[in-house]
Amino acid sequence: MVRWLVNSVKGFCKNKKGYSYLQKCNLVNIKLKWAKDKVLDEAVSGQRDLKAALILVSLISSAPETSVPIYRLRLHRRQLGIPDELKLSTFIRRYPSVFQENYFLDSAGTPVPAFGLTAEASILRQEELNVLQQNQMDLVDRVRKLLMLVRHTTLPLQTIDQLKWDLGLPYDYQQTLIPNFPDLFSTVKLEDERVGLKLLSWDNRLAISHLQKNVGLSEKNLAFPIGFTRGFGLRRKCTEWLEDWQKLPYTSPYSDASHLDPRTDVSEKRIVGVFHELLHLTIHKQTERKNVSNLRKPLGLPQKFTKVFERHPGIFYLSKKSDTQTVVLRDAFNGSELLEKHPLVDIRRKYGALMDKGFLDRSRGLYRKAEDVKELGV
Repeated sequence: MVRWLVNSVKGFCKNKKGYSYLQKCNLVNIKLKWAKDKVLDEAVSGQRDLKAALILVSLISSAPETSVPIYRLRLHRRQLGIPDELKLSTFIRRYPSVFQENYFLDSAGTPVPAFGLTAEASILRQEELNVLQQNQMDLVDRVRKLLMLVRHTTLPLQTIDQLKWDLGLPYDYQQTLIPNFPDLFSTVKLEDERVGLKLLSWDNRLAISHLQKNVGLSEKNLAFPIGFTRGFGLRRKCTEWLEDWQKLPYTSPYSDASHLDPRTDVSEKRIVGVFHELLHLTIHKQTERKNVSNLRKPLGLPQKFTKVFERHPGIFYLSKKSDTQTVVLRDAFNGSELLEKHPLVDIRRKYGALMDKGFLDRSRGLYRKAEDVKELGV
């Protein structure tokens, strides 16, 4: 039987650095059930194919030629995130309203497929580039805030790459965005020989969490917005635990938390605050669970830190669509619609509508391949 083990946090402890809370509470061993949320699943649905398609659009549009051979696109397959058993050419052909198929003969006279962009996709790509340019500083600030969340304000570029789609960064941000701000960022060699991105200066203006902006900096015991899947029932002891947990001190994700005991609910509330802020930095207010797996050490988090997603289903929803787990921030949505829509979200929805149209038209037989290249086996 789950018992309430937490005593109230009492007083302050004064030291050379100022004041810090005395921790007088243990981590409560409680687990809430997972319940399917069809509405938030809808917000996740289609993101995998959309991401893969837009990466291909970026690759094709940046190539010197109008059509890119399939064997060159295959070099980037791992970054697309499509199922291993699915041929890349099969995936691309699903969306003939976005990708235009052409052929050229290799040295042996065999036709090789190459893919360019349709007129509609080319127009949309130019609109996307305009939006990226207009929102350049917003995207830069998202990267700055991400680096301010981690120790030494430095992250491996590989880790940032895993989050670049979620942050709204251009596919080639390392070449087209970061070099424009040499006063803010620097690339460094890390101890493990990887290349990292370092933030050169701290900005107190940015070191304010989304929750603090909404409630007020003067509040110390900030409570997270809570919402549950329709029909989700909480037992009384769980309700009491959650009410008391919400009253615990809130530690800003941008402040030093090395003094917190990781075995306490106070520390857990800080971890929840870190991911609440991280998800607010994403433009879709969601990310795949695996994308944060490499953030444990940079964020200074304990082992099994992602358990907070299961322990707090009223704050986070774990969607299991597309054979993966996606963490969704509940309070960022009204139903399946985002409350705050970044301009890039609208662009991506236009791409999604174009993809859906092509997929439907193709299923109706409105697109046909030439008979001499119909069965290429590629």
